[in-house]
Amino acid sequence: MDLILCHTTADFDALGAAVGLTRLLPGSLIVLTGGSHPPVRDFLALYRDEYPLIERRSVNPEKIRSISVVDTQQRDRLGKAAEWLDLPNLKEIIVYDHHIAQESNIPATIAHIYQVGATTTLIVEQLQQQQISLTAAQATVMALGIHVDTGSLTFDSSTPRDALALAWLMQQGASLSVISEYLDPGLSVQLQQLLTEAIDKLQSLCIRGYTIAWIILKTDKFVPGLSSLASHLMTLTEIDALLLANEYPFSEGESRLTVIGRSQIKSVNLHELFEPLGGGGHSQATSVNLRGVDPQIILNQLVDNIKANIPHPPTARDLMSSPVRTIRPETTIEEAQRILLRYGHSGLSVVDAEAQLVGIISRRDLDIALHHGFSHAPVKGYMATNLKTITPNTTLPEIEALMVTYDIGRLPVLQDNQLLGIVTRTDVLRQLHQGGERGGGERG
Repeated sequence: MDLILCHTTADFDALGAAVGLTRLLPGSLIVLTGGSHPPVRDFLALYRDEYPLIERRSVNPEKIRSISVVDTQQRDRLGKAAEWLDLPNLKEIIVYDHHIAQESNIPATIAHIYQVGATTTLIVEQLQQQQISLTAAQATVMALGIHVDTGSLTFDSSTPRDALALAWLMQQGASLSVISEYLDPGLSVQLQQLLTEAIDKLQSLCIRGYTIAWIILKTDKFVPGLSSLASHLMTLTEIDALLLANEYPFSEGESRLTVIGRSQIKSVNLHELFEPLGGGGHSQATSVNLRGVDPQIILNQLVDNIKANIPHPPTARDLMSSPVRTIRPETTIEEAQRILLRYGHSGLSVVDAEAQLVGIISRRDLDIALHHGFSHAPVKGYMATNLKTITPNTTLPEIEALMVTYDIGRLPVLQDNQLLGIVTRTDVLRQLHQGGERGGGERG
């Protein structure tokens, strides 16, 4: 077993480097040694099954052959997993890090420590040298690692090597929309004050599963950086479309209005909505400056135009896999694991003799049971029974919110207490990234 260790409270650079390293070391597994930053936690709530992650408690130390450590050189940042560094059966310990000022206390047999903005950059360079390609999900998390640790190449620690690495990751299919969703730029003191005011006064409505919000902020002069404020509002309030208006004095007796628009709804082209007013930008991010207008009339007009362009979102009926592969509560852990491996699932629905859903057993649950030697125990002792379920009419935004809020990888679809299908992370990601084309079979 070849392991890749991320430091405790893993950030995107640690995760991105680890994911890239799994391509350099085929078959290796990633261990998050102790929690992660909130944005990383939220990201993994949807993307966990895209990467070879394993729980620390599922690892049998006697089977560890090599250990790679990313984004740190300090043992105490590895939590309890640091004990594995002293195992007599280890053949190799590799360290990748970009903190050159640190003194290492890890007994590395190979060390890659260079002055770059992000550890992920070092992994990208090796992937390029060996001409190894990436999936879009791998490229995206690695690009996030470089963006976060270099402040999107604005920090003094950023280097041309980081920029070249980012460019290559874009060529590999890194999703800019996903990257922008998880980046968190800082705000000035004035913008922080306006953010508090905006959250208190924000108006919103939900239509067809999407949330539209708008706010008018009055200031005594123009405020720079409102686009960052809009991005923060989108993140903090989890809204799908935002109109942020700033009204301020321009000349005697006349005011100016700046309106910034942000949208995560593909069918809402903000550029087309703002263009008649003299604004411009991109389909999901645009702005307009106006003089001598009624702010409320302008805002109402834009809100109505957004509402008119909101589509009916996909529902669970459109996304779900059916029929669902099920097992009985008496099925052994060993047999359940065999079924998972045979069909490539990451979880199984457990039903009773009347075909009523009673639980779900995940791959992680099975790994833990097998690690403790309970291969012949029934799954009913390890399955999750406090289930979140959805109906065939549950919308995609509602499904995504459930998965992120409760870190759920699969949601059973019930109608009249009968199991009709199941929606997995893979189904959601396919819809988000491939325009809704569905594949066949239950995965994720």
